[in-house]
Amino acid sequence: MSTPLVPRSVRGLPLRRRHDKAPPFPHLPIAAPPAMLRRASCTALAGAALLLAGCASLSPEGDAPQALSLVQGRSLVGDAQPRRRPDTASAAQAEALLARPLDQQTAVRIALAQSPRMQAAFAALQLSDAERAEAATLPNPVFSFSRLREGRELELDRLISFNVVGLLTLPWRARWADQRQEAARLDAAQAVLQLAADTRRAWLRAVADRQSALYLRDVRDAAEAGATLAQRMQKAGNWPALQAAREQLQQADAQAQLARAEQAATASREALVRLLGLDGAQAARLTLPDRLPDLPDLPDLPASLPADADLQAQALRDRLDLRAARADAAATAEAQGLTRATRFVDAMELGVARNTTFANDAERGRSTQRGWEIGLPIPLFDFGQARSAQAEARYLQAAARVRGVALAAASEVREAEAARRHAWQIAHRYQAEVLPLQRQINDEMVLRYNAMGASVWQLLAEARASARTVDAAMQAQRDFWLAEVDLQMALTGSSPAGLSALRGAGTGSALASTTNEGGH
Repeated sequence: MSTPLVPRSVRGLPLRRRHDKAPPFPHLPIAAPPAMLRRASCTALAGAALLLAGCASLSPEGDAPQALSLVQGRSLVGDAQPRRRPDTASAAQAEALLARPLDQQTAVRIALAQSPRMQAAFAALQLSDAERAEAATLPNPVFSFSRLREGRELELDRLISFNVVGLLTLPWRARWADQRQEAARLDAAQAVLQLAADTRRAWLRAVADRQSALYLRDVRDAAEAGATLAQRMQKAGNWPALQAAREQLQQADAQAQLARAEQAATASREALVRLLGLDGAQAARLTLPDRLPDLPDLPDLPASLPADADLQAQALRDRLDLRAARADAAATAEAQGLTRATRFVDAMELGVARNTTFANDAERGRSTQRGWEIGLPIPLFDFGQARSAQAEARYLQAAARVRGVALAAASEVREAEAARRHAWQIAHRYQAEVLPLQRQINDEMVLRYNAMGASVWQLLAEARASARTVDAAMQAQRDFWLAEVDLQMALTGSSPAGLSALRGAGTGSALASTTNEGGH
């Protein structure tokens, strides 16, 4: 329902007619003289302009505190304090944290304090805040000056023009810019959570690869001992060349596996270094623990997690990419309303002119002309159908993105929850059943070897089989912790698919279109 233009205090009272000599509303003031009205109108317009211009100030610290409030209390961030840019305090903190083996939460603290990705995210948020302030600022008046001469006559023309449509649509554009800024805050918050999740994944992979490399060194040493013993037995004539070649092959294979593991450990370590934003000296001081954290004790895993419906409801409530898609849809709807309002007339300029003519004769005569002019486009060919259709299509795109991100969020949280459950079951089976059985077999083999019931080659073969089992158990343990990070990201942050779909939708075209419509 539209707001009535007549005040409540005078609604229902008779309107004044031309032949009425007295005002019908004794309680209302008598109309002021025209000159007073002009001064009052100018004062009111100037006051409104100053008020609107004051509302377009830049946010302190580039709107970073509002974005950071969206990630406080999230499990992926923990107690880490994201920073807009590295400073002396963050550098000193990083040096102190690197003095001891780096755990997972400490890695997140360092990354959010000095990673270049964090600085880029806050810079993008500051840029968006500047664009918001620019969109909500009054358009500058235009001063035109011309100097014309005809014979001895000189004419000076001065004109100050103002974009009336830009002034009238300023509140609309300010609301649109605020909604776009809300979407930018959510994007920055997503960047914080994404960096925290990537850092945790990189830390898990780096520690797992380091643990695998350390274990494969023991396997390599055992293979070298077996190959050396085989060569001695072959030289003594107790072994055929075929069996000696097989042991040498086992040694070469163990060395190759160790080389691959060390290369993977180096690559995963450097990936972590890049996410942490460490320089060469800091990277040299980085030390990692020798093994992954133990599995959590979840004897009844299905009962330890909420129901699927609760997890999906949490994702639909807390997912930042879904909230960003909704904010983007609201901003697109606001832009569509502005496009419809300026469908026929998208530009109008009002100017105040003062023209002075100098005769340059003996009397030095001079005449001055004062007045105003208005510039208004005539909708003869363009009736705004194309702009309206574009605005409607952008809104439909935004609405489709909201629905698509919502569907993806519900699906991804179901997938992440199932992956976490299965990863825990696999890792727990290795820890509770496979590894104890493997240790029992190794102990029995050692007893047989000591009792001369098994040869050294059987003992080495069992050690190689045990190495494969232990490596599979470490990989299963790593996969569980990665699945844990993915589940937390799917519940509260975003997904790579949803985030790329949202950012690749071309939301900047709506901004450019609305800006062009609002000010010519």
